Amino acid sequence: MLRIAVCDDEPQIVKQLADMVMQCAPDCELSCYEDGEAVLKAQKTFDLIFIDIQMKPLNGLETAKRVRSLDEGVLIVFITGWKEYVFDAFDVGAFHYLLKPVQIEKLREILQRAQRETERKKHAKKKQLFLKTREKSFVLNVENILFLENALRKVIIHTDAQKLFVYGTMSEFEKKLGPEFYRSHRGYLVNMARIAEYDTEIIRMDNGETAYLTKKHYQDFVKCYMRFLRNGRE
Repeated sequence: MLRIAVCDDEPQIVKQLADMVMQCAPDCELSCYEDGEAVLKAQKTFDLIFIDIQMKPLNGLETAKRVRSLDEGVLIVFITGWKEYVFDAFDVGAFHYLLKPVQIEKLREILQRAQRETERKKHAKKKQLFLKTREKSFVLNVENILFLENALRKVIIHTDAQKLFVYGTMSEFEKKLGPEFYRSHRGYLVNMARIAEYDTEIIRMDNGETAYLTKKHYQDFVKCYMRFLRNGRE
């Protein structure tokens, strides 16, 4: 059962979207809010939050950033009437976005994906990685990693919530992370559990970010990814 929140400063939009959510996922636990502060004050844990980008006084992007600081794993879907805001949405680790007026088939597709992703997270082994930056040492859950990117003497780890600049080499991380991660390019190591789509040059992750895929690795990548889909998920 998904725990879902809908947040929009237009009451009619809240009601419309809530009705559509209940039509597509009648067993969900649904909460509705008309501003970002109300979501934060509720102090509830959600699996999925639908947030309008253009809200006042606290807009959707700022609301999402604050939600992320409390719960890195929550799935966030932005609602907007303007396509140009989509790229800003992915900067805060959006799971997806919906354009107004919301189409029920698109909503149903997102809810189905969210259900699969929530189940994957619940059943995944909590594999952790010890990391060190200039300021601190800490532990990161591997499931939150989207991909790693080479940055000269450091490695950038892209997660749902942020980019972490850590010490180490791509080869070292490739050994630590194991076969669930694929070296798609000299400078990229991707989490196969987080892949949404790909072509011969680019791998798109489930939050919209992209990693490069070397053409000469394409056939091997497809083989490894298909094997992962058959055997790699719990």
